Order: sequence, then structure tokens, then C-alpha cells
Amino acid sequence: MSKSPTRAQGAKKTADKAAKPAAEKITKPGVGGAPAGDISALAGGRHADPFAVLGPHAVTGGTIIRAHAPGAKKVTALIEGGETLALASRGSDFFEGVTPRAKPFAYRLRAENAGGAWEWDDPYRFGPLLGPLDDHLLVEGAHLQLYERLGAHALTHEGVAGVHFSVWAPQAQRVSVVGDFNQWDGRRHVMRKRIDSGLWEIFVPELTPGVFYKYEILGATGHILPLKADPFGQQQQLRPSTASLVTPEPTFAWGDAEWLNARAQTDARRAAMSIYEVHLGSWQRAYDPEEPDGRFLSYDELADTLIPYAKNLGFTHLELLPVSEHPLDASWGYQPVGLYAPTSRFGDPDGFRRFVDRAHREGLGIILDWVPAHFPVDAHGLAYFDGAALYEHPDPRRGFHPDWNTAIYDFGRREVANFLCVNALYWFEQFHVDGLRVDAVASMLYLDYSRKPGEWLPNERGGNENFDAVAFLQRVNELVYARYPGAMMIAEESTAWPGVSHPVYAGGLGFGFKWNMGWMNDTLRYISKDPVYRRWSHQWLTFSLLYAFSENFILPISHDEVVHGKGPLIGKMPGDEWRRFANARAFLAYMWAHPGKKLLFMGQEFGQTSEWTETRALDWHLLQYAPHQGLSRLVGDLNRLYREHPALHGRDCEGDGFQWIDADDADNSVLSWVRRSPGAPTVAFVVNFTPVPRPDYLIGLPQAGRWREILNTDAAVYGGSGQGNLGGVTAHPHPHRNFPASARVNAPPLAALMLILDPD
Repeated sequence: MSKSPTRAQGAKKTADKAAKPAAEKITKPGVGGAPAGDISALAGGRHADPFAVLGPHAVTGGTIIRAHAPGAKKVTALIEGGETLALASRGSDFFEGVTPRAKPFAYRLRAENAGGAWEWDDPYRFGPLLGPLDDHLLVEGAHLQLYERLGAHALTHEGVAGVHFSVWAPQAQRVSVVGDFNQWDGRRHVMRKRIDSGLWEIFVPELTPGVFYKYEILGATGHILPLKADPFGQQQQLRPSTASLVTPEPTFAWGDAEWLNARAQTDARRAAMSIYEVHLGSWQRAYDPEEPDGRFLSYDELADTLIPYAKNLGFTHLELLPVSEHPLDASWGYQPVGLYAPTSRFGDPDGFRRFVDRAHREGLGIILDWVPAHFPVDAHGLAYFDGAALYEHPDPRRGFHPDWNTAIYDFGRREVANFLCVNALYWFEQFHVDGLRVDAVASMLYLDYSRKPGEWLPNERGGNENFDAVAFLQRVNELVYARYPGAMMIAEESTAWPGVSHPVYAGGLGFGFKWNMGWMNDTLRYISKDPVYRRWSHQWLTFSLLYAFSENFILPISHDEVVHGKGPLIGKMPGDEWRRFANARAFLAYMWAHPGKKLLFMGQEFGQTSEWTETRALDWHLLQYAPHQGLSRLVGDLNRLYREHPALHGRDCEGDGFQWIDADDADNSVLSWVRRSPGAPTVAFVVNFTPVPRPDYLIGLPQAGRWREILNTDAAVYGGSGQGNLGGVTAHPHPHRNFPASARVNAPPLAALMLILDPD
């Protein structure tokens, strides 16, 4: 993997234009050096190039040192070697003085007033850390480690420890870094602008990790904007505070090399993938007398509880609702402001690294929900970052989202598209995640998404496709798959856009997987009906097999299906308690036996009875009751069987792994099919979606012999009625429905059977 040059290397290649100005001429040593206009602009916080005035500058006969020190009555330069130089006041907190010494040399500044004295290492004596290569790669949208160059980084520069700040704000008239270290005074640390790229930077000596900061920006229109958090900030304050935090350079010792090596050798399309989707803030909470609904668990506490729980239930992956920093709990993370900062709700970035590392060492992959489709307009975020449209598209017909009252990224601007691409890579590189699920892809692909005629701007061909968004998605997918073997990119895409999970070279978007929203909608509509009416909706279960292999699908029962009045999964099931749980067991078994990878939102695995809310933990007390215990036990067994039998996962995305036995028995609401994978035993599946037992139901099978019953969702251990086939059925060589053998099975009420040929 190629790496961008270090700060020192980037600065070393070419000296910045501002680093070596021509020698000045002054009329009188110590006074008269700086024009009055510069002094006034510095005092008013409106000087665009303070490095051209402040700090050391070569003059005839030596070096002039200039300082802007608000509140000081006297300023002295403490020059290395023991020399002291009293700087004369020019008014407006401006001081200057000449030493016969020639540059370069180190010095500190000492200021005094009636309240005392203070010292600091002058940031304006330090040269730049960014170089022309940074400018070029930023503008070209080719800087793939941009987070290593921009943002705040603790380092040593010219022999002095401190923090380097850099930010992109090409339309700004002035940018300052502010924090407690300078009384949030934008006049004290005005940054150096790089004309070629619009980057601003400053090295602030003696600062250390743990400092909170923001950027004060004099915008394109000449107004000071609300203070901005760092777009590349790697940690933020816990909400409702919004400042960025200087973090230490990562030194985390990963222990997941074995996992990553195995991942690189795995074809995800042919591997078992059973995903447990989790909102970290409401899975469980800890008791806190000051918090009625409990406090958040930390990343470390979640590692100790969530990871063993998911592992014991047999899930292969955890998918986390967005962990990028966001100011509003109720957004569930889908309105992210700190794209490079794991949320402080649960701890610091290393805490999240420990969580991922622990998951990998326990055999669980980590998928993050990633949100380039939502661009919140919080004042401290990216919206109008430098006083005009920068990250967002300038035309509201393409730059504003009517559904969510948010902005839309300008995917056609190279710097913006690269900002997002690099962010995707950041989560794989810095946190070792295994996949990103890209939220709301359809809203990015269509220019007329949720818009009426006249409210959208067609593309250059007159159509509604957003070619800029298409190019962005293709590029980010290609980058991820090229750089991180075995990683996954997953699309939540709700339309019939062709080739979402097809390779870019074949004209596709390049995702590895796509959520099957059609399957989800149809099956939930079906299962919500009273069984007496299901015979007239039979096609809702069979239609998905007409397109099941057109994409690499994941079958999602996600958080979106259990909120906003939709109720929990168990609440969608008709009938009394027994029938509701029987329906749920049959539905989940049908889902696990259907082609496609699996995803289940937290709580549905044990029958959460109340609608999910982010404000409190799941109803864990329900697990003391037998129906909930039985449903949880079934999910664990489904995951175990799914992983153990390649027929159930090895051809999830390929048509040769599926064959109907009988798709047409609508009158009895019974479905049957087989799943196959080369070199593995075939598995047959029968599901009865009515409460009427079918004790002598004839099915075709691919081979005569004893077929062992490896799952019966009506088993008493799951809370069922205990009807079944006494461990298996015998198939005889009597052809039925294009199969060479057949057997009569007892299909229990509202239940599913899974049968496998017994080789003995």
C-alpha cells in the first residue's frame, strides 16, 4: 500500500513561498517595520496572511521579530543562546524589535501586564509542514491518506513538540484555530493559507493531545461564521458539546492478524454471513441512579457483553448503526457531523479499536453503517464551511434533500468525492472494520429522488441519473476492494437500478452485496396476514426467486422495520401468543433457508414485544419467559445449521444452489424447496404457513433413502406443539414433481422442517 509523504518530507521537498520572504527595509530599528494597515488587520482579526508579518523576517542588518500579543503591556523575545530582545509596542497589541542575528534561530516570547507574565513559543517562527504535493493531490482528488495530513496531529517540528492543524477552506478570508489554549480568541493563531489548494495550516508548539479546539473562519462574504469542528477531527466532545479533540497518534497494538489473513482468503459470496444489527446505545444499558433509563455502555463493556452474546447465538458479523460522531441521539447516527471520529458516547478511538480487535479474536466481523447520503446542516459541521457552498452542491436542486432537510454532497467536486472516499478507507485502515453498509444509495443515484417536476436538475443527457454519484460509488468500491482483501461494501438500495453488486468493469456500481428490500417488503406483508387469507397472497413469497440471483443479496429485517409505528417483528404476527411465536419461528426458518445472506435487528432474536426506541435498552426481562427463550434458542440453531451446512450458504448468490420442490401449493400455504452446494449434502425445506397440520404431505426429493430431520420449528424445545417426523422420513424411488424420489412428511402447524440425507 502506498503511503503519502510525511509532513517533514512534504515540507522538505519544496520550501513554502511564505517561508523565505525578501529582506525588508526599515527606517528605524524596532519601530516602523510593519505597515499600519497590517497592524490594524491583525488587531481586528481580518489579516489573511499573518505569516507575512508576524514571526522573524530578514531585514537589512539582522532579523525583525514581530508579535501580536493581546492583553500584553510588554513583550520580550528570549532568543536561544541567552539573548533577550525587548520588542517595542506599536499599539493594538502589536510589538516588534530587531536583532542583529540572522535567521534561522529559535526563540520564545515573554509577555507581561499588571496581572503577571506568561511565555510561549512563537508559532509564527515555524515553517510549513504541508508541501506542494499535498496541494496537488488534494486538488486532483487523489490523496488517499488525507487524514494523515489534515486535521490535528501531535508531532515534533523543527525540534519542538506541538500540534499541527490543517484544514481545507479555499473561499475563507481568514482561518484561525481556537481553544482553551488561546481563550478561543481568533486573533491569536491565524493560520497560513496555501494559495494553490485553499489549505490552511499552523503548527502550535507545546500543545499536547487532549486539547479541545475548533476553527474560527472569516467567510467568503466577510462574516465570521459559527465555530466549526474539524472535518478530519478524530475525536469530538460528548454531545451536546461539539469541539474537536486533539488525539494521540495511534499506537494501538492489534491482535487480529489471523482474522485479517483468513478474511483475505474468503469469498464472502460463498461464505456463511449472518448479521446481528445493533444500535450500541440501546442494546443494553448500565444502571445509573442519575439516568432513569441507564447510562451507555462503554466500548470495553460492550466488548465484554455484546460480543460474547452475538458469538453464542452463532452470528458471523455485527453491523453497527453509524458510530461516526453525531450531535443528536434520536438520529441513531444517520446525521453524522464527525465522519472521522468514533462517537464519544462510548469512549475514545482506542476503545473502539479494542472493541473491533476483540470481535475479530472471537470470530466476529464488524460492519459499519456509513452515511454519505445524509449531510446534516448543523452550524458546527460542514455546511457552508467557509462561508459558501463547499462540501455541498451549490445548486439547491442538487444540493438540498427535501425528505431530511439536509444538504447533499457535491459528488462531482474532486476534493469532496475524495474526502468521502478517504473516509471509507479510514475505517478499514485505522479500525480494521470488515465492511461498510452504505445507507440510502437510491437517494444518491437519482436526481429526482423525492422531488416533483421542476424541483430537480437533469443530467447532461436530460435524464435523472446522478452520474457524479455513480462515479463516486464506483471509485470508493474499487478502492476498498483493491486495498483491503476480503472487505465488503454493501448497498441499501431500494430500486431496480441494474448491477448494484456487479463489478465496475462490467458496468455495475461495484458493491459486493445489496439489501433485498423487495424480499423484505413482500415477506412482511405476507406474514402479517391472517393465515386464512394467505392463500391469496402466495406470490409474495415466491416472487423473490424470480430475481434472487440478479444481485448478491442480503435479506434484511433491519431497524427500519421496527420503528415509526411499525412495531416489533413479533407484533406483526397475527393470532394469540402461541400463534404469534409459531409464525415468527416459521418466518425466521424460511428466511434462513431462502437464498441470500441474513440480517436481523437486535431484539427480534428473542421476540422483543415493544417497538424499538433509542432511548432505552431492549426488554431483556422477556428472556425469563418460555416463548422468548424458545425463539432465541431457534435463532441460535438456525445460525449453527446455516454455518455447518454449505448447502445453506455456499450458493446464496447463484441459481444452481436452489430448486423448488413445490412453489404452487397456495391452497395449503405450503412451500418446499432444496438447497445445494457442490460437494455438500443437499438440504430440503418444507414450511407450512397455516395452523392446520399436514400429516401426510407428499414432497419430491432428489434421492431415495433416509432423510434426517435436522430442524423442526414446532419442536417443544422452541415452544412448539411437538409434532414432527420422529427424527426423519424415508424417501422411496417414486418420482414426484421432477424429482426421482418422494416422501410423505408430517408438516406441523405454522412450522418449518429442514431435512438432510443421512449418509448412513
